[in-house]
Amino acid sequence: QVQLVESGGGLVQAGGSLRLSCAASGRPVSSYAMGWFRQAPGKEREFVAAITRSGGTTFYVDSVKGRFTISRDNAKNTVYLQMNSLKPEDTAVYYCASAWDLYGETINKRNDQYNFWGQGTQVTVSS
Repeated sequence: QVQLVESGGGLVQAGGSLRLSCAASGRPVSSYAMGWFRQAPGKEREFVAAITRSGGTTFYVDSVKGRFTISRDNAKNTVYLQMNSLKPEDTAVYYCASAWDLYGETINKRNDQYNFWGQGTQVTVSS
């Protein structure tokens, strides 16, 4: 199995930027499709962005398109989420997740498509 650890969260003013990192260990992250999700207080966990195993294809929820960028460095076993033009409604705990995909190039958008999850990192955007 793979272990995922997120970092990079914090407090930022509206309009600011943060870069989240998700470091994987245990197995090469190159065997997994990856995704980022978030959960705001009192709300269900929602999909944010996904990237295929090779990094060749990405997908975003409409609310972050043009502001967030998911990327990966398989040599460093790390996945990133660059978040620009942050808004107060982006405030949430952000989670990275992995989905076993050794031979495919899959984009996964649902919680139940992912096998392993990190512990989350808090992002707070002040107005």
